[in-house]
Formats: sequence, C-alpha cells, structure tokens
Amino acid sequence: MEKSIDILNNIVTNVEKVIVGKRKTIELILMSLICDGHVLIEDVPGVGKTSIVSCIAKSINASFKRIQFTPDVLPSDITGFTMYNQKKGEFVFHPGSVMSQIILADEINRTSPKTQASLLEVMEEKQVTVDGVTYDMPKPFMVLATQNPVEYLGTYPLPEAQLDRFLMKVSIGYPDKGEESYILSRFQKTNPLDELEPVAQSEDIIKIQDKVKNIYSDKIINDYIVEIVNETRTHPDIYLGASPRGSLALFRAAQAWALYNNRTYVIPEDVKFMAVPVLSHRIVMKQEAKLKKLTPEEIIDSILQSIRVPMVDDYEKK
Repeated sequence: MEKSIDILNNIVTNVEKVIVGKRKTIELILMSLICDGHVLIEDVPGVGKTSIVSCIAKSINASFKRIQFTPDVLPSDITGFTMYNQKKGEFVFHPGSVMSQIILADEINRTSPKTQASLLEVMEEKQVTVDGVTYDMPKPFMVLATQNPVEYLGTYPLPEAQLDRFLMKVSIGYPDKGEESYILSRFQKTNPLDELEPVAQSEDIIKIQDKVKNIYSDKIINDYIVEIVNETRTHPDIYLGASPRGSLALFRAAQAWALYNNRTYVIPEDVKFMAVPVLSHRIVMKQEAKLKKLTPEEIIDSILQSIRVPMVDDYEKK
C-alpha cells in the first residue's frame, strides 16, 4: 500500500511542476482516475484545464488525445467508422479520436447533443460499437471534459444522463497574486510541460484501481453515504436528487481518498471531503433556489451539516 501512496504522491508532485497552487484539484482528478471514473472540469478559459490533463497523461506515460468539440463534430469522429477498402476487398475499421487512454473532451457543451451522446456508451461501458462490432477501450481509460460556465451562446447544456456519467465535477479557479507571479517566472523561457517526464506507468494505475476496491467500508459508513444521498431527494431546494449511481460514486471516491491517506478503511471525513465534487453536478435545483442565488455546492454543504456524523460510539453499539 505504501508503494501505491508513493506513486500517487509522485504524480501529484510531478503535475505541480507545471500547475501552480492547485493541489486539491490535481488530487481530485487523480482520485477519479484510480476510481476508474471520469471528470467534468468547469471553469473559465485560460486557467489551465488543458494543461492539467496533459500533465496527468504524461505523468503516467499514458496515450493522450484531445478532442476539440465544435457544432460540426460528428459521432463517427468520436467513435470511429468502417470504410470499404477496394484493395483488400473488405471493410476496414478506422478508430475514432476516443481510442486512447486519457481523453480531453474540450468544450464538450459546444457540440450537438447527438455527438455528446456518442460518448455515453464509451464512458459507461468502456467500449464502442461500430456497425455491430464492439471495440474495447485501452486501460486505464478516462474522459476529462471541459466546459465554460460563463458563455452560453451557441452551447448545448449537458443532459442529466450525461452529467451522471462523470464521477466528479471540479474547478481550477484563478491563482492568487503570488502564484500568478510565480507562473510568469516559471514560463519565462520554456514551457515546463514540454520537459515533463513520466513518474509512473499505466500498469501502476490499474493495480491501484484494484486496491481501491479492497478498502474496507463499514455498514455505518455505507448508511451515512445513503443518508446524504437520500437527503438530496427530499431537500426543499432540489428538484431532482442524486441517483443510486451517485451513492456508488461517493462510496468509491471515499475509498480512494482513504487509500491516498494511507488507511485501509473509510472514515466519515473521507465521505464529507468527497461529497461536494461527487454530488454537486448530480442534483437539479428548483427555480426558487436559483433566484436565491444558491449554488449546488452550498446545498450539499448544508446537507452535510444537517446530518449527524457517525461517531466511535456507533461502532461500539453495532
């Protein structure tokens, strides 16, 4: 287990050679990777969304492809297509841009719903089906989609079914003045991303993914997770709460955070830490809540504060 923690810490440190002052965001993306999940990065342009994904792919020596979504991108551009080869006298499959280990789906809300939907099977099933033939994705496989929360002109908001496929939603945010000044110095002569070297291999990530599943979670912790998710379905400011997939996502993310913190078991703090990034994009707020200028993150925080946290005595009474 210590070897796994060292690998994860090395990856975070390596990414920080390029991305300044965003350790928590880097850690959350890495936790999604070892959970075998996908991430939605929602933030304004220019804060390093593309760079952070490139750094993680380089750090684990994984194949990487960037898909720039525009209104004219077709589903076949994503999944691939078959074309008749006259020389061979047979149909030949041409892989789409999704055939890679780490995928950056840049500005996913700028493409049509039909093209967005072409990612659904890939993200959930880790495979694509073209003309009746199924092709498996390489392992590990992760989609990191970006979208700009400010610009709405010419965009297609992701439907709830697609949002639910993302294990987490994270944001990067602006650096503070000191960090931004340091960025200028660091990028003065060269781009540190060009000099970044792998500190782990894809096979290491696959092994850690298996270890995450073996992290122990007591029934009391499981009940705590279910209670949090169930509260999203009855909260007065929420129109549509999180699904059972949300419960499983929070469960798995808590396991990953426990492993990262050198524990073989989940504690309530792991659940609380992961609740906002895992659940905030899975709820649909009522119009009245939006008028009150409440955010999904604030609502999830209020739910966490309203639910009693399991204590040591609860384990003794069990």
